[in-house]
Amino acid sequence: MIQDSTWILRAQGYKATRPRRLVLEVLQQSKKPLSPYDIQRVLQRQGKHLNHVTIYRTLDLLCRLNLAHKLLSSGGFVKCSLEAAQGCHRFMVCQHCGAIREFTDQRLCQEENTFARNLGFYTQYHLSEFSGLCSRCYRKQPQPGKQKWSSE
Repeated sequence: MIQDSTWILRAQGYKATRPRRLVLEVLQQSKKPLSPYDIQRVLQRQGKHLNHVTIYRTLDLLCRLNLAHKLLSSGGFVKCSLEAAQGCHRFMVCQHCGAIREFTDQRLCQEENTFARNLGFYTQYHLSEFSGLCSRCYRKQPQPGKQKWSSE
């Protein structure tokens, strides 16, 4: 919820400014990753205006506070759905329908840190994304001999 995000902003010493609230609202309402220009277009359709530089800066702050994430595969931004969850946030992205599932696993994060340290590397943060088919699209994929995806 936007209220939770604004509380986190304030708790970290930041103001819940109008641009920050607007960007959070757009991300909250979106079902897909958005670029800064996508966010600007959504706001313009609503009769609101933010320049792209403000949107980029806002997204940078939201990502640093774990309130939003940038997806590696698309470069688009999504609102964090696991704000208080501990561990490194990860994503599974369906290549067919674009569905995104965010998850966190503290044990996986620790194992990756151990793996890196064994190679003489000390991590500051992790970026990881799984790409494939969600269970719904996997069940609908074409059977041998069929050429098209099912629409149901």
